[in-house]
Amino acid sequence: MMASGASWESEAFTRLDGEDGVVVLKRCVDVDDLLATATSGQADVAVVGLEAPGLDPAAVAHLRRYAVRPVAVVSRTDDPDVLTRAQRVDIGALVAFDDLATLAGAVTTVEGVADTRVRAEPGDLGEPAPATTPEHRLVVVWGSGGAPGRTTTAVTMASLLAQRGRDTVLVDADPYGGGVAQQLGILDEVSGILSAARLAGSGHLAERFDSTCRGVGDRLRVVTGLPRADRWLEVRATALEQTLERALERGDVVVDTGFSLEDEPGQDFGSRPSRNAMTLAALDLADEVVVVGSADPVGLSRLARGLVELRDRTGGAPVRVVVNRMRPSLGWSEREIAGMVEGFSRVLGLHFLPDDRAATDRALVAGRALPETGDSSLLRAYDALVDATWPESATPEAPGRRRGRRAGRRRGVG
Repeated sequence: MMASGASWESEAFTRLDGEDGVVVLKRCVDVDDLLATATSGQADVAVVGLEAPGLDPAAVAHLRRYAVRPVAVVSRTDDPDVLTRAQRVDIGALVAFDDLATLAGAVTTVEGVADTRVRAEPGDLGEPAPATTPEHRLVVVWGSGGAPGRTTTAVTMASLLAQRGRDTVLVDADPYGGGVAQQLGILDEVSGILSAARLAGSGHLAERFDSTCRGVGDRLRVVTGLPRADRWLEVRATALEQTLERALERGDVVVDTGFSLEDEPGQDFGSRPSRNAMTLAALDLADEVVVVGSADPVGLSRLARGLVELRDRTGGAPVRVVVNRMRPSLGWSEREIAGMVEGFSRVLGLHFLPDDRAATDRALVAGRALPETGDSSLLRAYDALVDATWPESATPEAPGRRRGRRAGRRRGVG
């Protein structure tokens, strides 16, 4: 039970404590205490005050993750404002505090009291209509530490996809400090991912998602990342999940993530999220994962370990590998690198990107995506990567595109 000192708390406790078949495990002082108790696995139902500070969609999602069913005590069960608030935090079982005689029944029955959630039609309460284009896909760009080129790959893929006429949303979900805004020359100090997290917490993300995006061209929207690395605490995994779901309603989604897959011990106790929660949440939702590694000895070693770690962590979404900064001076052939990758993971394809510093420098200095800075061998290689990832977006081959395929050729692996 968690009521944050509400006037009905003592009566509710007395009624439940004396009810056959009900054991009141704990009276929690706040939401953090409630979440920690839910994590213990000893509770089946949480009786909460709907207006308790900190009770947001993320907190309710945490309860459900541990099979704890929330029952909310409210002022009135027929008040539209109360029903809207309950819907936004996803609680359907409501009991009025002047009708606490029904509370025990709500706690002990499987379904609780009648589900009073408003069954909104599309457009009601600011909810957008369901996506009409189910072919929208979520592609997550991941890679191990050492700056192998995750952000450049995510930005370039999203930009190329938008150039092909597909509505695209690029989300910077790197918990160690995003670089998407800098690469694209976006100088707005407002962080899109922090805005989305706040709106998700208040239940208003559905109707205000577009305000979290910056438009880059006609087809590309960007949800910019953390302005400082220390602000990762403000973004829960559930907030990112809601953000990506809303983004998929607008078009294809490309996500730039962090490097670490460590699931920190104790992350579920209280309200403190894991630092890597954004990365892990994005990977869990991915339709496909693009893994970026550098072609040098250290980069390939990290790539090998990362593929094993990713396989153990996700085990679901198909994986495509990109070997970046490939150059003759390294002395390895593509066949040799393909053999190494085959030994660690089964992947959809293996793509090689040339080491074209001039092209990347032009783009970075100009604050523009690579496709906006002119033709290059690197751009043609990325073009082939997007062909493989979104084959439905590929255009008929022209002579220049055939040359691009040779520059960015890929191998099917596994």
